[in-house]
Amino acid sequence: MTENASRPAIGLIAGGGQFPLLFAEAARKRGRRVVAIAHTNETLTELKDHADVIYWVKLGQLGKIIRYFRSEQVEETVFAGTITKTRIFHDVLPDLKGLTLWSKIDTRLDDAILRAVAATLEEEGIQVLASTCYLDHLFFPRGVLSRKKPSAAQMEDIRFGWSIARAVGSLDIGQCVVVRDRSVLAVEAIEGTDAAIRRGGELAGSGAVVVKVRKPGQDFRFDLPATGVGTIETLVAVKGAVLAVEAGESLLFDREAMVRAADRAGIVVVGLGEDEQGDLRC
Repeated sequence: MTENASRPAIGLIAGGGQFPLLFAEAARKRGRRVVAIAHTNETLTELKDHADVIYWVKLGQLGKIIRYFRSEQVEETVFAGTITKTRIFHDVLPDLKGLTLWSKIDTRLDDAILRAVAATLEEEGIQVLASTCYLDHLFFPRGVLSRKKPSAAQMEDIRFGWSIARAVGSLDIGQCVVVRDRSVLAVEAIEGTDAAIRRGGELAGSGAVVVKVRKPGQDFRFDLPATGVGTIETLVAVKGAVLAVEAGESLLFDREAMVRAADRAGIVVVGLGEDEQGDLRC
């Protein structure tokens, strides 16, 4: 048992990026003792400075996670941060618990895997909470964030891309598409958003429109769509034109830096939502 055990513990199953750090900071401000499970080659080492205690595991070591949580009396946890999905083919070291679970999963899709892991944790008495439980302020806002507004032609591409992205999401494949002139240039799959933007942007040459939406029935406990300054940097590299994101259903990191980068490059950043008739509105 670690020090400061009088504070109620919350587990943090951490992937990469800054989201786990932000969650740990917010949870500690709410009086929680943060017990972090960090993944080798994924989680930022700085997490150790934001959590009360940290344990390192390899991808697939579910049994270890459960044992660590039990030793710290963790009864609630969240998933936060990204896992490079291509690692499932070459950088997994599952323990017996992980192997048993993996063999039971029929489809190796994002939500199917995470729901199976969450179900196993809850069978062990560890409730999985929404990753945004202390971070509502990070939701992507509605409206045009950049100085530049989308043109009529870009709005047509956004509407087109939105319907495609929603359809792809319904298959639990990805959350992002890249389009131009109402043609699909790239669909996000296991490679992730930035790689999809690079692939689609190279095909576009310039002027690519990126649309990122939640999956229908998105489980807010994990794998929420997320964007940040890195997304803009990737768009800049391929001379992209627009980033359109579903407002209130995705996360936005480093908002000020992101908007500054977009304005410098003349990129449109807009948060949209559907009205009762299903039409897109800023």
